Amino acid sequence: DPLTHGVIWSLLVNSAVYIAVSLFRAPSPIERMQAAVFVTRDIPLGTAPGFRLWRTAVTVGEVEATVARYLGTERTSRAFAEAATQRKVAHDPKVEADIRMLRFAEHLLASAVGTASSRLVMALLLERHSKNPRGAMKLLDDASTAIQYNRDLLQSAIDNVGQGIAVFDSEGKLICWNERFCSLLALPADMSRIGAPLEEVLDTMLRASGVEAARLPELRLDRLRKITSTHEPIIEHLGRRDMVLELRSSKMPEDSGYVVTFTDITQSVKAAEELKRANETLERRVQERTAELTRLNSELKRAKSQADAANLGKTRFIAAASHDILQPLNAARLFTASLVERKVRGSGGELARNIDASLGAVEDILSALLDISRLDAGALKPEISAFLIDDLLNALKLEFAPAAAERGLRLTVVNSSLAVRTDRKLLRRVLQNLVSNAIKYTRSGHVLMGCRRRGESVRIEVHDSGPGIAEHNQAVIFHEFERLGQYKGIEPGLGLGLSIVERIAKMMKHPLHLISRPGHGSCFAITVPTAPRHELVETRPKIISRLDNRIGGLTIFVIDNEPQILEAMQALLGGWGARVVTARDVSEAHALFAAEGPSIDVILADYHLNRDDGIELIERLRGADGRMVPAILITADRSRLVQKRAAESAIQYLRKPVRPAALRAALAQFAAQAQAAE
Repeated sequence: DPLTHGVIWSLLVNSAVYIAVSLFRAPSPIERMQAAVFVTRDIPLGTAPGFRLWRTAVTVGEVEATVARYLGTERTSRAFAEAATQRKVAHDPKVEADIRMLRFAEHLLASAVGTASSRLVMALLLERHSKNPRGAMKLLDDASTAIQYNRDLLQSAIDNVGQGIAVFDSEGKLICWNERFCSLLALPADMSRIGAPLEEVLDTMLRASGVEAARLPELRLDRLRKITSTHEPIIEHLGRRDMVLELRSSKMPEDSGYVVTFTDITQSVKAAEELKRANETLERRVQERTAELTRLNSELKRAKSQADAANLGKTRFIAAASHDILQPLNAARLFTASLVERKVRGSGGELARNIDASLGAVEDILSALLDISRLDAGALKPEISAFLIDDLLNALKLEFAPAAAERGLRLTVVNSSLAVRTDRKLLRRVLQNLVSNAIKYTRSGHVLMGCRRRGESVRIEVHDSGPGIAEHNQAVIFHEFERLGQYKGIEPGLGLGLSIVERIAKMMKHPLHLISRPGHGSCFAITVPTAPRHELVETRPKIISRLDNRIGGLTIFVIDNEPQILEAMQALLGGWGARVVTARDVSEAHALFAAEGPSIDVILADYHLNRDDGIELIERLRGADGRMVPAILITADRSRLVQKRAAESAIQYLRKPVRPAALRAALAQFAAQAQAAE
């Protein structure tokens, strides 16, 4: 068919001509650039020179020199050498560049100036050696357009930066800047030009700082040195514009100039100044507060010293006053006891008993007040020892059994074999108070006293079947002068006993417990540490005497500097059938003892004998007689030192005002010991 043959031969001829022209005609740079849009760029360099039927006059050296203008000579030479090594060809700058080398150069250049710019640079290089001036002009136009676009883009970018940026050449002439640079320095219009000197820019800035004209050259040189040489940061206070600028400079490559940035740090400086002022204010306030606290501490120390001095003075006053008060009270108590024991009939006997009871109440109040005073002043120091708790419990049973029987109560003590380590006298005082309260406020039933082992401690409990105490009142009863309304009509008192108990427990660090419910009685308890039995020591003094087991017929030597007490003792002891010898001072005591010594059976002496010591007097009298005469120290001095000295000298200790029953019991005890010794 002619049509078919015509179509086939026409396609074959057109294809042959297209291929031949493509092979023998070198593509223009524009054509290669357009083809690059559609042809993949990831073509390997290969291992041998590329096959091409067209040639170019551009050598490898010219391509390398063009790329080196943008990347630097060293980096470019190293990159082209590595490319030649990969292709296993010699790196000869005089060899004409093939398409693979041109594409490698374009890729390398694109890493620095971008793909579009690298394509234009390579196109211009090839077109420069081409014989087509029209294509070259077209490439130049495109290159100019791209360069202008890039410049406009760069200028727009730096104009929108918050910092002022200015570029000066190596001669200090302005070559590039942004709008922020002009606004920060408030440069006049004639200085916002290419070629403006750096010195004029610095002069404008220094004048805005309020620098005097005479100092302008000096400061200008200093700023120039920092910008061009040391590149130190510059902080400039523009006082006239209330602004603070920070200048930083850096050198451009190949010493072609300097880039200077201007940053407005006004807010940062103000914030720093505010912080500094706040710190100074805070430091000043801390100093003022410290001075105030120091002053208050000094005042507190002075107040504490004054309070301690007042407390010590109060303690000394109470000690002295107690002696002066207790002396006549002791005499009155002895007189009334003498009257009561004589069993005066009629209204006189009743009055004597009432007076004796009233004096006993006064004695209890004074003793409680003195104990509280000594505890608060820290004058009462515990003397720790180990002893059997059963001895103390049995002694308390003997002491309170008559009072419990008188009220129709059962007093039960559960025996214990435990030993405790504490102050014997203070623990006895605590338990005396607890048992006494239990007997006072229990109308019927029983009072039980016993121990419970709690690990390394023992809890001594006092139970009663009294009315009980509500929970909200259990803390109140330990306050001074506090008595619950339900108890006020049962027994008289001031409410000081439990306050003393609590103070003693706190001083000895013995926990105090109270368990009670209204209508179910109460349980008071104190916890004390236990002690091993091998720590127990015998503390009872052995006194040898020839006393008879009857007080009547005894010769008792009474030594006291108060005539009323001597007279009262004479009446009381004489009423018991004893012969009484009295002395008012040390010299009289020595004289009478020298005359009556062999006949004297017991010595009763006060501790304070004007300026003399009753304990020393007893020891001297014993030494003069050559025998251990039983002696009792009767004094208003309640200090532990006096009690300790008396115990060491085998002298029994009784407090003023002395209870006649206690005195009689002590004398009877001496008689019993003497009878047992005989």
